[in-house]
Amino acid sequence: MSIYPLGLKLAGRRVLVVGGGAVATRRVPALLAAGAVVDIVSPELTPALHGQVDAGRASWTERRFEPADVDGAWLVHVAVDDPAAAEQVSVAAEARRVFCVRADDRDAATAWTPAVTRQGQVTVAVTDGGDRRRAMAVRDLVAHALESSPPAAGEYKGVALVGSGPGDPELITVKGRRLLAAADVVVADRLVPGLLLGDLRPEVEFVDAAKIPYGPAAAQEEINRILVERALEGKFVVRLKGGDPFVFGRGGEEAIACAQAGVPVLVVPGVTSSIAAPALAGIPVTHRGVAHEFTVVSGHIPPDHADSLVDWAALARLRGTLVVLMGLKNLSRIAGRLIAEGRSADTPAAVVQEGSTSHQRSLRSTLGQVADAVAEAGIRPPAVVVIGEVVHAAV
Repeated sequence: MSIYPLGLKLAGRRVLVVGGGAVATRRVPALLAAGAVVDIVSPELTPALHGQVDAGRASWTERRFEPADVDGAWLVHVAVDDPAAAEQVSVAAEARRVFCVRADDRDAATAWTPAVTRQGQVTVAVTDGGDRRRAMAVRDLVAHALESSPPAAGEYKGVALVGSGPGDPELITVKGRRLLAAADVVVADRLVPGLLLGDLRPEVEFVDAAKIPYGPAAAQEEINRILVERALEGKFVVRLKGGDPFVFGRGGEEAIACAQAGVPVLVVPGVTSSIAAPALAGIPVTHRGVAHEFTVVSGHIPPDHADSLVDWAALARLRGTLVVLMGLKNLSRIAGRLIAEGRSADTPAAVVQEGSTSHQRSLRSTLGQVADAVAEAGIRPPAVVVIGEVVHAAV
């Protein structure tokens, strides 16, 4: 028997899902992403499906299936383990000429769910006569080929602010890597993983933001100008930034500059070092019974500077975790200010240098001694400072 492949436009159309267990939990998100009006009939639901219903994204009838449930449905998904109950749904769907997917018995189904991969506007669905493992293997091969292939001309426009993560090139998001492969122009920061730049196509214009020969304010204005200018020329520009573009990365300023010039902006969040670096050193920024909060601050301006916007006295009173980025140079003054404002000098402290890279180093100390320990160990930027009892919760 030959399968006839077809893509369904389900937006605004009712899809009935019978069953509320693990299979339904896997099927419902794709139906919702397609815009379907999802009705679930089941005596019970998994917590994940409860969340979809509570959010108003799906409806739930709390009982066993009845044949009339199929009325008005364009498609039926049967996600129950009981063959007799599943057959009852199949019979009702057949009588009403509604296609029916059976999780328990593909041969009894009138429709199959393929193995699917999506890359941008491209969707590839693979079926293989019921051999699900082979279909998934083929799907994965196609996905890899799509990731490696150049995007369609004009698929992306404007500027994308992409977070590259804390340093390991594999910690960029899938979406971020795809946009990077599509870029005509890449404007990158100093902290961007170099291996990501090595994968750029030869014809891509690369702008090293760290080498713009101006002071910090003027350099940011020049970066903004380059982003807007290249985008208005019809090029797709990726602004590649270390960590997350909106965590001390001035991404907000760049987004505003583009918006004011009428340039569309896409923001792709990145893994921020404020959480990732401590985690990779075995330090959770929150921990049950230890810390129910964490605060991230910039330490590039010393506490006593007139331009500092940080309320160090308030931070000293907090019981949770304090994470300081860009604070190595001012660590002695930061520690001294926190102690002066009431934080105990015995508070555990840790410093993680170049988290997620092959150069990662870390040390543990106390708030009163951490600055001296850093100097003695030769820890250098970029580094993340963690202050709080979670340092003792390290694995």
